[in-house]
Amino acid sequence: MLPLYFFAQETVAGETATENSVEGGISSVPTIADPATASATKAVADILPEGTPEWVQTSVVYGIPYGIGALKVLVILLITWMIAGIASRLVIKGLEKTRFDETLTKFFAKIARWGVLALGVLSCLSIFGVETTSFAALIGAMGLAIGLAFQGTLSNFASGVMLLIFRPFKVGQFVKVGGEAGTINEIDLFTIALDTSDNRRIIIPNSKVFGATIENVSFHSKRRVDVNVGTAYEADLDKTREVLMNAILLVENRLVDPESVVVLLELNASTIDWQVRVWCKSDLYWDVRQDLIRAIKNSLDRAGIGIPFQQFDVHLQQLGS
Repeated sequence: MLPLYFFAQETVAGETATENSVEGGISSVPTIADPATASATKAVADILPEGTPEWVQTSVVYGIPYGIGALKVLVILLITWMIAGIASRLVIKGLEKTRFDETLTKFFAKIARWGVLALGVLSCLSIFGVETTSFAALIGAMGLAIGLAFQGTLSNFASGVMLLIFRPFKVGQFVKVGGEAGTINEIDLFTIALDTSDNRRIIIPNSKVFGATIENVSFHSKRRVDVNVGTAYEADLDKTREVLMNAILLVENRLVDPESVVVLLELNASTIDWQVRVWCKSDLYWDVRQDLIRAIKNSLDRAGIGIPFQQFDVHLQQLGS
């Protein structure tokens, strides 16, 4: 038996410290050496023969505690990895049952997964004696610095989450936002992608979208087509109304309910202004509008009702030399 080591435990300020004595002085055993590990280290040290090299003794004192700690870390990481996967799948299944948004579902699943992994890593650090409280404070300070550096990106991220929660529009809908108009192609956590009618792709940051007025043109299944038309003062009002109502009947794909109407707007400087209002399905808006304008023009021409246009009379006067 080699009487080079003796183990003692002292309680200082509520913490247990394990020490070992070596010839020539006392050195601290790693703080991860709990009582059970200290006992195991003592047992191994006792069976070392006399004359054992100092590096072997040091390996025993530090190798056993850190080896057991490393084994604990591997077990914790393995269990944490499994729990993180289970938590992610549970979040996905739970939100899918409620028909939650797919993008936001994946986002919350990732948050659950990385949250569990972060807790596992903190547990592993505590095994090796790392003060997790100070480590958490360091992470908080780093998070603050990163937040200040990426405040624009984080603003887009927060706006993206709000867009996914409140859902002011969906993929495939035609919207006007941020001075642009187009069909929503993709809603990401940082940007949205619009496809314009002339097949241009426009990317808009989410902060610009959520903080602006959003006009969702195709939100409702029905839309009203309004066409303004001016007629000559010589035309009879009742006859003009009748002609415009008959023009409505020539339009295909119009809806009977709500009812189409012809409205007399005002007596303008050179025209009598009318507005023809026809309802249709939202996805047929442009087709119905084009058919309505064509029907109005042809009907007025056949009825002999003129559509005034601005004209200027230019008088040339020859000046005497």
